[in-house]
Amino acid sequence: MIQYQISPLNPNSHLFEVLLSFKSTPGQSYTLSLPAWLPGSYMIRDFAKNITEISAFDSNEQAISLSKVDKQTWSLQASNDQVQVRYQVFAFDLSVRTAYLDSQRGFFNGSSTFLQVQELSEQACKLVIAPSTLAEHSQWRVATGLTRAKATEKYQFGEYIADNYQHLIDCPVAIGDFDSTEFTVEGVVHHLVFTSKHYGDTQRLAADISKLCQHHISLFGEAPFQEYWFITHLQAHGFGGLEHKNSTILQASRFDLPNPQQAATELNENYKTFLSLCSHEYFHAWNVCRIKPKEFVPYNLQQESYTQQLWAFEGITSYFDDFSLFRTGLINFEDYLTLLAKTATRVYRGVGELKQSVTASSFDAWTKFYQQGPDAVNNIVSYYTKGALIALWLDLTIRSKSNNQYSLDTLMRELWIHFGRTNIGTSEEDFINIANLLCGEDISSRFKQHLYNNERIDLTAELATYGVELQKQKFKKLNSVETTSAVHYHAYLGAQYKAQALGLTITQVLEQSPAAKAGLAVNDTLLAIDKIKVTEQSIQAILDHHPAGRELTCDFFRDDQLLSATLQVIDSPLAGIAFKVVDNNLVKAWQDIIPNG
Repeated sequence: MIQYQISPLNPNSHLFEVLLSFKSTPGQSYTLSLPAWLPGSYMIRDFAKNITEISAFDSNEQAISLSKVDKQTWSLQASNDQVQVRYQVFAFDLSVRTAYLDSQRGFFNGSSTFLQVQELSEQACKLVIAPSTLAEHSQWRVATGLTRAKATEKYQFGEYIADNYQHLIDCPVAIGDFDSTEFTVEGVVHHLVFTSKHYGDTQRLAADISKLCQHHISLFGEAPFQEYWFITHLQAHGFGGLEHKNSTILQASRFDLPNPQQAATELNENYKTFLSLCSHEYFHAWNVCRIKPKEFVPYNLQQESYTQQLWAFEGITSYFDDFSLFRTGLINFEDYLTLLAKTATRVYRGVGELKQSVTASSFDAWTKFYQQGPDAVNNIVSYYTKGALIALWLDLTIRSKSNNQYSLDTLMRELWIHFGRTNIGTSEEDFINIANLLCGEDISSRFKQHLYNNERIDLTAELATYGVELQKQKFKKLNSVETTSAVHYHAYLGAQYKAQALGLTITQVLEQSPAAKAGLAVNDTLLAIDKIKVTEQSIQAILDHHPAGRELTCDFFRDDQLLSATLQVIDSPLAGIAFKVVDNNLVKAWQDIIPNG
């Protein structure tokens, strides 16, 4: 058994210390390495850059020479029957991906902290999580999905067990004086952990999230874990999540949680978004953690692992994350259609969909999606958002062609039975073949058209079959994806921005928009339009008070140079999407859950 020990060495310097010990054969060489990336986050992270000191010793405390092989790999030759490697990890990334430590809390993903002994990667691992020695940390506890050793109780520092290295790094760990709540669904204990101060109603959180967990377990037919952990980093601002087999790490604002002073029926936009995030990451416990592309079986974490299937694993999950909020009664159907419309609008408002397919977007996730440049809104399409629209198309198509006997629920259940349980990786053809069987006819041509062609996805006909009208609308506000009726005039800029102390910094410029034609670019700071200072409030008023066709001067900084240009005001294009129920009887067939069809 390989043994690891991790302890908070110096919280104010953000340092963890790790001790790695393993039995060795004298004279044999061993290779130590950290992954270059971690599952669910498709970008080379180079975690090894955070190792600040490293040394190796034998059982007699005699030094063993360590040779650096590459940016993330070391080699050594054992001198006797035991090797000990001691190293420090700089932990100052309060995201869901790496590691963080300060005087208030600690957190780590094993992929960024635990060196793998490549020759022994299938051996079981024991991890000792040691407490801080500082008196002010005496109330700190541990939250992790790792298996507890017999002598270690839940939330305690002590010994934890992993089947092998992959299991070890799939269970992130949070330590600190955190708040925790538990609830049980289908006999599985679920833990809600919040690593910083908050004012949220934890009982309502448990009640609401338990409904989502029940939905997902019922859809797939079983829970593939014995317990589950929702670990949330709360900050002033933040959003994100990363899935693991029996846990998820979430990032949110402390004010995203439900306000205990509000009625239980109130669901503000921030809380709705947080519930959708919980839903998304929990669904991933089946879809991508276990049902996964063949290219990920097994994972190669030393370099990029390319697949064209992320449209399914992120897109289908993105379809169900909001839809399950409606199905569980947390929101009504009109609210769900509003969320769906925002997803569709994010796809339709740019031209990236006309330049990149979702399969290409999946393949290029490592660079074009995860390292987006200022041109991204015009040149790429998100496999999350367009993937969700393809999932919607697939759901409605299966329902229609099977006379509502089957649905995307059924397809996911079949994928779970044949690929998730068995740990056999999927190919694109597996999705298509199951869909063909459920439809009772060959839909391969249309399916592949959506996957491979650079064209708009038009769901008008499919939605009409289920009593919903797709409407093309104008943008209601300059800096938003909110839409409104095409009847009234709404000035359009074609740029996104964020407020600064002086003016507005441009964050996106849509191709062929007034902002683009005026020559505005990402990172420009817009100061004035028509010689009037612009703020988030005034820019809307300035443009709304001028008719379409009017030309206005705009002044802006580019770097430290003051520039001027001419901006032409136009009416908003019909690039926003809205959905309206026109037949309540037809729409009921879309709303039905069909997990066992």
